[in-house]
Amino acid sequence: MFTSNIGRLRFFFYSLGLFIAEAVAIVLCIAATTGFAGLINSMPGPSRQGLAGAAVVVSLIFVALRGNIAWRRSRDADGSRWILWSYVVFSGIYGLLQAGTLLVIDFGNPESAPGGLNLLGLAIFGLWCTILWAKPVAGSNINELTEAFDFEGSLPAAARPERATASVAPAAPRTAAKPARPAPAPQPFGRAPPAGFGKRGL
Repeated sequence: MFTSNIGRLRFFFYSLGLFIAEAVAIVLCIAATTGFAGLINSMPGPSRQGLAGAAVVVSLIFVALRGNIAWRRSRDADGSRWILWSYVVFSGIYGLLQAGTLLVIDFGNPESAPGGLNLLGLAIFGLWCTILWAKPVAGSNINELTEAFDFEGSLPAAARPERATASVAPAAPRTAAKPARPAPAPQPFGRAPPAGFGKRGL
């Protein structure tokens, strides 16, 4: 389940589902720790440590899940490994920083929100789009490329190997043709006729 390749459409819906699930999980963490009213009215500092700890755990879990589907999609499209690992590492850093902002942000002052976190989010989104739209290199997976030209779909699975074996079997050697018998050499003029010549009518 967690190792099979996934295509472009499935990667998109899996990512969307994980995004919604992570948002719901963060909301549940806030409701279970400080509450929304307590979060807004609280001051940055130790009073939010429980919320920040729960947010770190939830974020790292979803980073691992997103990294799994990104790895499966990158393997399916034969994508670049540095793009994959950059996406995973940046997602982990973003999750840690996002949980850390809960300790320092003042919800009464919107200017206290760090702007660098938004730039990191844009970088992660760009890497995600690169993984989404990656196309397999021609010849990287010959089985997938030749499936469209499979004209033996109506044959049973057991008959295909026999037909493939018969197609590659060496042809039987041809029997050597017998050499043609040479024509008799012409008799030279003046040679005596063979014995019994001309006695047939006697």
